[in-house]
Amino acid sequence: MRFAKIEKSIHVVKAVLAICVVSMTAFVAGCGGGGGGGGGGSSSSSSGANSGPNQQPIAANAPNTAAVTVDRGVANLINIPTVSVTICQPNTPPSSNTCTTVDHVLLDTGSFGVRIVNSALGSLASALPIQQASAGGQLAECTHFADGFTWGTTRTATVQISGEVASNIPIQVIGDLDPSTIPSGGCVNGAAENTAQTLGANGIIGIGVAPFDCGAACSVPANVAQFSNYYACNGTNCVRTLAELTKQVANPVPNFPADNNGVIVQMPPISASGQASATGTVVFGIGTQSNNGQEQGITIFTTDASGDLVNSKFNGTTTNTFMDSGSNGYFFQDGSMPLCSSPASFYCPGTTQQRTVTLVGANGVTGDVLLNVANTQSLLSAGSNFAFNDLGGQIGSLSAFDLGLPFFFGRHVYYGMDKRPSGQAPFVAFSL
Repeated sequence: MRFAKIEKSIHVVKAVLAICVVSMTAFVAGCGGGGGGGGGGSSSSSSGANSGPNQQPIAANAPNTAAVTVDRGVANLINIPTVSVTICQPNTPPSSNTCTTVDHVLLDTGSFGVRIVNSALGSLASALPIQQASAGGQLAECTHFADGFTWGTTRTATVQISGEVASNIPIQVIGDLDPSTIPSGGCVNGAAENTAQTLGANGIIGIGVAPFDCGAACSVPANVAQFSNYYACNGTNCVRTLAELTKQVANPVPNFPADNNGVIVQMPPISASGQASATGTVVFGIGTQSNNGQEQGITIFTTDASGDLVNSKFNGTTTNTFMDSGSNGYFFQDGSMPLCSSPASFYCPGTTQQRTVTLVGANGVTGDVLLNVANTQSLLSAGSNFAFNDLGGQIGSLSAFDLGLPFFFGRHVYYGMDKRPSGQAPFVAFSL
C-alpha cells in the first residue's frame, strides 16, 4: 500500500508507501503518495484495449492459501483486496480462546507488517503486551499516508492467516492511544485515520518483500531524528525514538515456520467494465508445496529492499516502478491523457488508452507491461461495481509508476522475501 486511499469523494489515505482508493459513496478529490523517478509523455501509448492477462487463481483450500475478496468492504471503497486474519495473545496457540479473527484486512504487497484497528480487536487489544522503547516508555508508531496518518502502540501478538502462523511478532494497534498523545511535529500529516471507516479497512497486512516495516531508517541511531516512525511515550509525552529491528512491526511471512520465502497473489480476470466483486487467492511459499511452484514462463525481476524496480522506463525516461496490491489503480504521470473533472486525479480519456512501461530488474532482466486505462467517470457511473482492471490516475507530483490492483487481475504475481545477506535477493515475478 504505497498508501493513498482515494474515495469516491476521492480523498487520499495511507502511507509508509502509498495507495489510492476510491469509495462508492461520493465523487472525489485527489490522491497523493510516495516513490520517485521520472515519467509522463505519450510516446509509448495507443488507443484501444488489449484483452489483458487471463490466469485463474487456484482454490483457496490448502493450509498455505487464503481467499482474497474485493467487494464493498467496510467503507464502500473500490479495488480493496482483503483477507481474514486471526490475532492472538503471544505464547498461545491460535486454537485457544485468546484470539480474535478480523475480516476485511487489506492485503498489501506494497508495505510490510500487520496493523489492526483497535476497535476490530475488541477486548483482545488491551491484552496484547505493549513493546517498550529502549529509552523507556511505551513504543508507538506514527504511520504516514498521502492524506493523513495512523497512530497507535506497537504490541506483541501471534498472527494466523489460514494455516500459517507467525508467533510472537510486533504488530501495530491503530487508534489505541488518546489523540492528545499524537506528537505535533513529525507525526501529524493531514487527518488522523485511526478508525476502520477512515482507514478504509479493519487493518493492513503488509506482505511485500521486506521483513520489517522501517529497517535501518529506524534502527540506526544516526537516522532516528530525521526518519524514525517510532516514538517513546511516557504519559502524553511522546518523542521520536530508535526502534530495534526486533521491535519493529514485522512482515508475518518471513516469520512462518515454513512457506516463509515468498507469496503468490492470484486474482481472476474480470470484465473491462468492472464487476461487483472478485475473489482470488494468496498462496504462501514459493516452491515449498505442490501448489506453489514457479510456473513455466514467468519472468523474475530482482528488486531493491522495498520491492521497487528503480531503473524501469516509461516513455524513454527512467522511473521507479512497483507492483502494489494496496493501490486501487494504476498511478503515473501522463500529460497527454485528460484528467476527469471529478474525480479530478483520475484519467478520463475519450476512449480506452494503452500505455507501456518497461520493467528493468536489478538483475538486468527487462520486460514490457501493456496496460489499459479507461474513463474513470464511465467506470464508476453504474455505482454497483467494486472491482476494476483499467482504472488509472496520478498521485500529486509522484513521478513513479505504480502498478496497483488492476495489474493483478488475471495474473499470478510472485514476491520473493528479502533473505539477504545469506539468502535470496528480493524479487517480483509474473508471466509477461
